[in-house]
Amino acid sequence: MIKTGIVGAAGKMGKTLISLIAESDKLTLSAALEQPGAAALGRDAGELAGVVSSGVTITDDLATLADDLDVLIDFTVVPATVANLEICHGSGTPMVIGTTGLSEGERARLQEIGQSQPIVFASNYSVGVNATFQLVEMAAEIFGDSVDIEIIESHHRHKVDAPSGTAISLGEHVAKALGRDLSEVEIHGRHGMTGARDRASIGFHAIRGGEIVGEHTVMFIANGERVEITHRAQSRANFAEGALRAAAWVVGKPAGVYDMLDVLGLGATQI
Repeated sequence: MIKTGIVGAAGKMGKTLISLIAESDKLTLSAALEQPGAAALGRDAGELAGVVSSGVTITDDLATLADDLDVLIDFTVVPATVANLEICHGSGTPMVIGTTGLSEGERARLQEIGQSQPIVFASNYSVGVNATFQLVEMAAEIFGDSVDIEIIESHHRHKVDAPSGTAISLGEHVAKALGRDLSEVEIHGRHGMTGARDRASIGFHAIRGGEIVGEHTVMFIANGERVEITHRAQSRANFAEGALRAAAWVVGKPAGVYDMLDVLGLGATQI
């Protein structure tokens, strides 16, 4: 069994991961972590997740546990992920990272660490979303420069970054297919006298409210027709199942930074 650590054990994604690990025939929960001062510290991780007792107590000290883990899954916030990445670099522990909002410098550091150990880093671990990545790239290749492209994403009111990492990834796949540099053509929201739309631009729009798990639509808008490719997540289990699939896959892999398309056998390793 693969000894797995979960960061953010008391969060919604953490609880979902822990509950699914309890049913896994490949992974076993070996560590559950939360931030210092969290109310869940000292609790049994399995009981907190609503499943049977796991015998794993939630702690805030990854450094003392990392050496004994086969893989660490981190779906938290940027400061925590950056710190955990350095700890796992010291222990050589493979990671599955789903945290979004990393800066360019933080992403560069992740790539640097990935030269010496395997890391799966993806904006979204849903199999359906990764199929959507492939579909929008295909659509962009078909339409070329004949359409305007807009990306709309919706998430729950607690999400702290915008646009979502998945929306950015969708934009990157579209831009790649069109031979554009996303950083040069991305437009985030519109307000005031914006002038006529530049066809080369790729628009992003973020909606936040309630408990929306995650919805993403890429619109390909021509003069007389419009094609929309949409993915709607109805449960966090989709993301958690993909993350666990990635965790089982990355153990024993050569050093490198992989994404979910690599896990699914659809992509090329990014080092």
